[in-house]
Amino acid sequence: MSEQPLTYEGVLEMFRETREQFRETDRRFRETDRQFQETARRFQETDRRFQETDRRFRETDRLIDKIARRQEATARQMKATDKKISALGSRIGKIIENMVAGNIVEKFRAYDYEITQFHRNTTYEYKKLGIRGEIDLFLEDGEVAILIEVKTTLETADVRKHIKRLEEYRRCADARGDKRRFVGAVAGAVVEGEARDFAHENGMYVIVQSGKAVEIMQTPEGFKAKEW
Repeated sequence: MSEQPLTYEGVLEMFRETREQFRETDRRFRETDRQFQETARRFQETDRRFQETDRRFRETDRLIDKIARRQEATARQMKATDKKISALGSRIGKIIENMVAGNIVEKFRAYDYEITQFHRNTTYEYKKLGIRGEIDLFLEDGEVAILIEVKTTLETADVRKHIKRLEEYRRCADARGDKRRFVGAVAGAVVEGEARDFAHENGMYVIVQSGKAVEIMQTPEGFKAKEW
């Protein structure tokens, strides 16, 4: 097939087509550039958000550190306060113990106990039985001993613990061949009513502060001291 001769109109048509192609290419370039600019803007926005998030994380870390420091300071203050309270409670306990020990011998002599000796803070231990403990005041009357637990405020739970203590001491005594009989007593600067009643029900004497001295509280009718 022979080629058609190139005419003036044909050349003009080619130029028009080429110009349209350039325009379309330019439009696409502008669109691509717009997309690139939009992508760049989004990257910038994302980077800004990351920076803001990072700032917030740093602020959160700073607040957490601040809270942790405050908690540590509070814990130190509470520990110091607990130590002071414990020391104060120990001193008060010693004062009450001294008051009870001051004239308790003559009080029990009025109950026909011939107290010959008394000891403070008598410890006991029997490793084979896994038993150990301490008696605040230990009064001896020959074949009988009175074991006294002293509290600032006497509660029912204290009476229960002393009953257990008496049972343990009995087991230790039996293991050592000690045949003495043991009587229980509890004392307090303040004695709750339920604690008093519970102690009497379990055959224990109750000692309470009375003015500058101490008194053995009146026992109920039919009371008999229990012996362990």
